[in-house]
Amino acid sequence: MNKSELIEHIATQADISKAAAARALDAVIDGVTRSLEKGDSVTLVGFGTFAVGRRAARSGRNPRTGAEIAIKAARVPKFRAGQALRDALN
Repeated sequence: MNKSELIEHIATQADISKAAAARALDAVIDGVTRSLEKGDSVTLVGFGTFAVGRRAARSGRNPRTGAEIAIKAARVPKFRAGQALRDALN
C-alpha cells in the first residue's frame, strides 16, 4: 500500500473527502516527525511506538575501492509494533 492508496482507504473509512484525508495523514506524519526530531517517542496504543535510536560511529569499507571509511554516529527512527498489531498478523 502506498500513500495514495492509504489516503483513499482513510477517506472511505472515515467518510471524508480525499483532500481532507490527505491533510489528516500529512498532519499525523508531521506530528510524528516533529516529536522524533525533539527526541520524544510517539505511542499509538495497540498499533506501536515510534522512537529515536542511536547508531554509534564505526568504520566501514568502500565496496568499490576497498578503502576504509569513517561512518558518523547517527540518530535513526525505530518502530516497535504493539501487541494488537502483532496479534492481527498471527
